[in-house]
Amino acid sequence: QVQVVESGGGLVQAGGSLRLSCAASGRTFSWYAAAWFRQAPGKEREFVAALYWSGDETRYADSVKGRFAISRDNAKNTVYLQMNSLKPEDAAVYYCAAGRVALAATPADYDYWGQGTQVTVSS
Repeated sequence: QVQVVESGGGLVQAGGSLRLSCAASGRTFSWYAAAWFRQAPGKEREFVAALYWSGDETRYADSVKGRFAISRDNAKNTVYLQMNSLKPEDAAVYYCAAGRVALAATPADYDYWGQGTQVTVSS
């Protein structure tokens, strides 16, 4: 079992930045790929970014490419999502996930999920 807990959400003005954190515990997190998804009210959960934990490979949704960056700190068992140039359409609950499928963009490919952290972007 892997437990993940997100933090770092909040209210930010359009054009601003936030950094989300995903702290993992339980089984060796380095065995798993990690990802961020988001879900806005009335919409399906959508892929944001993924990181193959034991490597430097990343994958991004087109909508965030060039603005968001996923990274990890193995010593802290933590994955980060740096979000820059935020737009009102980025507002959502952001979820961290861990799974066995490298760089997957489908929620079903992830086994462990956090409770989510709210990001609100004011225009």
